[in-house]
Amino acid sequence: MKPGTSRGLIAFTVMLPTLIEIIDTSIVNVSLDHIRGSLSAGYDEATWTITAYLVSNAIVIPMASWLARLFGRKNYQIASIALFTFSSFMCGSAWSLNSLVFFRILQGIGGGGLVPISQSILLESFPREKHGQAMAIFGLGAMLGPIVGPLLGGWITDTLSWRWIFYINIPIGILSIIMNVLVIEDPPYMQRQKMKIDYWGLIFLTIGLGSLQFILDKGESEDWFDSHLIFGFAVVAAIALTLLVINEYYSEHPIVNLKLLRDRTFTSGSVVMFFVFLNLFGSIVLLPVFLQMMMGYTSFHAGLVLGPGGIATMLAMPLVGKFMGRVDPKRFLLAGISICALSTYMMSRFTLTADFWTFVWPRVALGFGMGMTFIPLTTLTLSHIPREHMTEATSLYNLLRNLGGSVGIAFTTTILARRAQLHQTRLVENLSPFDPSYQIYREKIGETLTLKGLPAAGADGFLYRELVRQSTTLAFADAFLIICLLILCMLPLVMLMQRAPAQTVPPPAH
Repeated sequence: MKPGTSRGLIAFTVMLPTLIEIIDTSIVNVSLDHIRGSLSAGYDEATWTITAYLVSNAIVIPMASWLARLFGRKNYQIASIALFTFSSFMCGSAWSLNSLVFFRILQGIGGGGLVPISQSILLESFPREKHGQAMAIFGLGAMLGPIVGPLLGGWITDTLSWRWIFYINIPIGILSIIMNVLVIEDPPYMQRQKMKIDYWGLIFLTIGLGSLQFILDKGESEDWFDSHLIFGFAVVAAIALTLLVINEYYSEHPIVNLKLLRDRTFTSGSVVMFFVFLNLFGSIVLLPVFLQMMMGYTSFHAGLVLGPGGIATMLAMPLVGKFMGRVDPKRFLLAGISICALSTYMMSRFTLTADFWTFVWPRVALGFGMGMTFIPLTTLTLSHIPREHMTEATSLYNLLRNLGGSVGIAFTTTILARRAQLHQTRLVENLSPFDPSYQIYREKIGETLTLKGLPAAGADGFLYRELVRQSTTLAFADAFLIICLLILCMLPLVMLMQRAPAQTVPPPAH
């Protein structure tokens, strides 16, 4: 940072573009129907606007450190914001679905580097004993973005037009460019360097992560490996990522510095972050679906259930950041993960007779648990990383965070579909016309329908619909319980993590 610049101003400068980038990962979801109608496309075609952004974003995130060294970190940050802002304008002005998908790819390329670069600047600008405060600032954007995105996107689309979900990025992007020019200054080790370009690493990374993200986004709709398309992409991803690991290990200037994984604390923390975001995204995708599909909630009322969780996160993060210097981060981390596990266990106990507050309190617990988890996890994971490698570390760390969210969505939706079929098969075994209890129950339903002026033969249809509701409810319970158990499995990894000794702490950057 420039001499005399306040850390608060730096935090504001780097969080502006980070927040809009994170929001843009989910803001389009609720506008798909409007986009489809406006551009005369099918729903499956319209989902490419989401897939295109996620794929390009996932490819660029691990490359951010390498690109920052190649062009200079400040230059790369400003160029990324400029590309993100320009492509946002072009997305809003799209004249066809193909043009929108193309500009969403550019938007993902521009946005991919913003999160790891901003995180590394924040960590370098704050002394290590204040990293908890820095991550509290960063965490508010990272955790609230997925919540604010759908709500903001829905309001803008209903009030103005779907095009304005992109146009609102333009003034924020312009302000961000100006602030970065005036406020940010590269330390010597992050200025532009002459180095040999790792072309093979670039090719393997692009193909491997692009294929993997495509599989995660389209797998469930294509019936996973029963689809030749998904199977083909899986083979390509496996080969490309294997070659990437081999190439990067021996490369003189690797795009992804895999040698950072030799640090036990960094590796353990990155794996924990993967499963933390798997739990977060899995649960916040399942919960509104359950509320709308099973309970008949409107989108607005489902949003009211999700909203208090965001408030809980906002309350928890500053408190944790304040006490991080006095309390062992592992204590906060163990407590936060346990609360997240408890919240998803509570969700696995949902029934079709539950009231509004029964849904709210587990979401509040999850928000509070995530607020307690994110700051100590990030601080502890990066505590051993030298400043000159901080951008490389944050790039790899954020890649696993994003993949955790993508895997969480794909995993939970698949579990939901498969377990619903399983429970339906098991429950239907009890609906035998030769079972006396079934005959009695069917007759009672038939009598009720007759009193309402409906044909008694409709009893069979009523029973089947109820069977589907019950089997789907059991499937939701299974999905919540599985992600609860997965995050609990991370507790032993937390115990492997060690905080950097005080004597190894480098002096603050100037």
